[in-house]
Amino acid sequence: MAQKPLRLLACGDVEGKFDILFNRVRAIQKKSGNFDLLLCVGNFFGSTPDAEWEEYKTGIKKAPIQTYVLGANNQETVKYFQDADGCELAENITYLGRKGIFTGSSGLQIVYLSGTESLNEPVPGYSFSPKDVSSLRMMLCTTSQFKGVDILLTSPWPKYVGNFGNSSGEVDTKKCGSALVSSLATGLKPRYHFAALEKTYYERLPYRNHIVLQENAQHATRFIALANVGNPEKKKYLYAFSIVPMKLMDAAELVKQPPDVTENPYRKSGQEVSIGKQIPAPVEESACQFFFDLNEKQGRKRSSTGRDSKSSPHPKQPRKPPQPPGPCWFCLASPEVEKHLVVNIGTHCYLALAKGGLSDDHVLILPIGHYQSVVELSAEVVEEVEKYKATLRRFFKSRGKRCVVFERNYKSHHLQLQVIPVPVSCCATDDIKDAFITQAQEQQIELLEIPEHSDIKQIAQPGAAYFYVELDTGEKLFHRIKKNFPLQFGREVLASEAILNIPDKSDWRQCQISKEDEETLARRFRKDFEPFDFTLDD
Repeated sequence: MAQKPLRLLACGDVEGKFDILFNRVRAIQKKSGNFDLLLCVGNFFGSTPDAEWEEYKTGIKKAPIQTYVLGANNQETVKYFQDADGCELAENITYLGRKGIFTGSSGLQIVYLSGTESLNEPVPGYSFSPKDVSSLRMMLCTTSQFKGVDILLTSPWPKYVGNFGNSSGEVDTKKCGSALVSSLATGLKPRYHFAALEKTYYERLPYRNHIVLQENAQHATRFIALANVGNPEKKKYLYAFSIVPMKLMDAAELVKQPPDVTENPYRKSGQEVSIGKQIPAPVEESACQFFFDLNEKQGRKRSSTGRDSKSSPHPKQPRKPPQPPGPCWFCLASPEVEKHLVVNIGTHCYLALAKGGLSDDHVLILPIGHYQSVVELSAEVVEEVEKYKATLRRFFKSRGKRCVVFERNYKSHHLQLQVIPVPVSCCATDDIKDAFITQAQEQQIELLEIPEHSDIKQIAQPGAAYFYVELDTGEKLFHRIKKNFPLQFGREVLASEAILNIPDKSDWRQCQISKEDEETLARRFRKDFEPFDFTLDD
């Protein structure tokens, strides 16, 4: 059965004319049916008074469609975008963030880059730098499976986009636009690229992403620049289109070339080389997010490889974990720890049976020192966490089980990675994934799929509240917690009839057993786990 296309709207500079935009959207939907998303590029806010915006912000008025917007392009509007990670600005209106990836539940992948180009340091709050573009490219383009993205959203036009194409009118694309955006479009190969800021409409002829007779055929890119909302010349500012996510399309269908396709505009006269020279090799700094944005707070660079960003003849000393603010039940050195539940100790982490576990072999991976979440972990601790996860997968697989890992960084003080084995006979991995998504939808929780080549450190900032689950296939689902979140959500899903069928065990407090029984289970787990224990290899 063919996948039903998503129906999307893209919009140029809104400049604070919210009523005009949303009334137009309502009229379109009344005539043509509902659309799934509205994507806004360029200046969402303008220099007009805030009275109109206040009506949306306070809920007096509501956007008629889920709307995603880019951030500020000037100092005047920075005040509206306080959270660099993206946030809800008003009901149905969400700021995506400074830069990152948004992946919908359908699999649609949207890359976004807010602001205008800046080659100067420090980079203004309304601009992006070569490092920002480099980190986005590196995050997505370094895997052999990468084919491209569905949609790229930028405010500036890409420089040189008019090469080989139809006339761009009064906009000289050799002088206007951003060379960094050109470089990003070259690397990401979006199927659609939307931009604004030039107050005109320009739909370029589609262009190739491969060299004819030298490379295998790839999909074409359509660049569309949109005018400003309510412009007196009635230039097009709203663009409707349908799209099936790339990951769901047949390969042959995806690479079909439109009859009017042109050469890639960024390859002309070595321009691609000159563009690339402006982008330095990335420093150890993570790129995006939303799912949401992945840029980092100033002054909080963090190595994801364990190497210092400055070369040094001396090896980097492991970073000491922060000290807990008070007694902690999970710091291994703490007298509060119930040490009879500990079943294995590594260099930086340890395993413990879960108190009130969903099963007799439900375990926790915990850092020995005090870390609140995976995002806070130093490189050496991350490495051992991954080692424990891989070992536990092998261990449970040998026993006819697959394991599900989840973390809830909300109303918790010490990282607890829950590892729950699920008998293979119970259900398939897809069933587990569907159960999480279904229950999330029922509770109005936006659970998004993370690209396989990204990790939590690239999605959440230190201190941010989130929930994520990792399946035995490596697939991950992520939710950014903004307000409230059900504390037992992960357990409830796994205990449900669709998975383990033990709904009465969804609350750990209802599953506690005596200390003697806990000691018996711990001894049994240690014995069973011993053949897989990598700590004995040292």
